[in-house]
Amino acid sequence: MVEKKSNGEGLFEKCPKCHFSIYKKELEGNLWVCPKCDYYFRLPYRKRLEVLVDEGSFKEYDSEFTAGDPLDFMDKLPYRDRIHKYRKKTKLNEAVITGKAKLEGNDVVMCILDFSFMGGSMGSAVGEKVCLAVERAIKWRYPLILVSSSGGARMQEGILSLMQMAKTAAAISRLSEEKIPYISLMCDPTSGGVSASFAMIGDINISEPGALIAFAGPRVIKQTIKEELPEGFQRAEFLLEHGMLDMVVEREDLRPTLAGLIRMFKSTGSSKKS
Repeated sequence: MVEKKSNGEGLFEKCPKCHFSIYKKELEGNLWVCPKCDYYFRLPYRKRLEVLVDEGSFKEYDSEFTAGDPLDFMDKLPYRDRIHKYRKKTKLNEAVITGKAKLEGNDVVMCILDFSFMGGSMGSAVGEKVCLAVERAIKWRYPLILVSSSGGARMQEGILSLMQMAKTAAAISRLSEEKIPYISLMCDPTSGGVSASFAMIGDINISEPGALIAFAGPRVIKQTIKEELPEGFQRAEFLLEHGMLDMVVEREDLRPTLAGLIRMFKSTGSSKKS
């Protein structure tokens, strides 16, 4: 049996949860959900678009935006070298992709955080692109759908990264003032400064099954409070049960669910000027 190598070659993909080797074509046909244990593979933005929007309808904006190095930051690598490494690896300039698309014929503005680019972390460029997407949603009066998969704020930009939490949240508050729907879709993982800012303030907050959604991870919390955590703590189903999510939706149902929500908002006049 030939298994998928780390460089993406091969006919099979091994499930990180149950370690079952899955024929890649079968996995793609199942929208990258393990047929044996229902583990949800993380999706790069291109596959996320395939799942969510009408084929060929996505038009990207602000692709030229990329991180600077305002602090001349150095860990194992200089920050500028790390950014260059991820640009080369992912063929992206930044961790968020923004644009407009159609979803079952409905016009939407899309933002997708791609975990493969520095863990989907939010720096100044990511915050600026999200804010520009909000401005377009207001200008065009399109619903905003923001898909999060992120480790949080990007430490290499220090306080400038943390400032994006307030900046993006303030921008999104304008959508409410303009009566433009904002749907937040949280995927595994959504954490740190992203979960503590724009990801959790949707008009509707949705998650895929089993997604980790947290500020600090369960290991950190367990070490801090010195107690055992409830089963499923910080997973999507736990948050739904405790009122922090509105829906947990299987991947195959996401597109019709989002389209239905958009139609609902339209019927109530939420995307029109009052």
